[in-house]
Amino acid sequence: MIEFNQYKAITFDCYGTLIDWEMGILTALKPLLTNHNLNLNENLILEYFAAFESELEQGEYINYREVLKQVVQKFGKKFAFMPTDTEIDSLADSIQYWQPFADTIAALKLLKQRFKLVIISNIDDDLFAFSAKKLEVEFDQIITAQQIKTYKPSLHNFRQAIERINLPKEQILHVAASVYHDIIPAKSLGLSTVWVNRRAGKQGSGATIASIGEPDLEVPDLQTLVNCLSNFEF
Repeated sequence: MIEFNQYKAITFDCYGTLIDWEMGILTALKPLLTNHNLNLNENLILEYFAAFESELEQGEYINYREVLKQVVQKFGKKFAFMPTDTEIDSLADSIQYWQPFADTIAALKLLKQRFKLVIISNIDDDLFAFSAKKLEVEFDQIITAQQIKTYKPSLHNFRQAIERINLPKEQILHVAASVYHDIIPAKSLGLSTVWVNRRAGKQGSGATIASIGEPDLEVPDLQTLVNCLSNFEF
């Protein structure tokens, strides 16, 4: 069991952990695919998204808006259709409408009373700005892939975060929904991790590459994490 008293900062992945990115992805891609006479089930759409996104993030750095544009183009190539310019932009443009999970805001506000809160996200600064307004807390630091020029699961992102936070890694707890992007690399650097298993009970691995890791704690949502902290005086 995690001893929460040792931590002074909690770092969060954003999309998939705080923001319901799978709903956002599906809301953008399903009508686009339907426009081209494709009726793919949701799990398949998310699996293709995960594969395309991961491939694009492993090459030479391009910003996340461009990653999402190329994801749409890869769907077109895979299923033999030509997306319009508007459709190519639509996935990235949709981020401004993506919503937090129902438990996110209340949990963040409570945790903010006790810990420094930090974002470590595979995102562009301008795109995160849309989500920041919806999260309703002031983060102590926001660390994006655009700033660092690499994407998680690169260890570079986590090393940079540890350096910027300027605390011993034993005092940092990383919370994330993606084993692939977050739990495995964070653990490899000696960070304690909480896996927010948002897909518990669902089929497949969703919008992330299927991976097996060993978090220090697994919870289904942030409310459960807060409940684990009930012995604290906030």
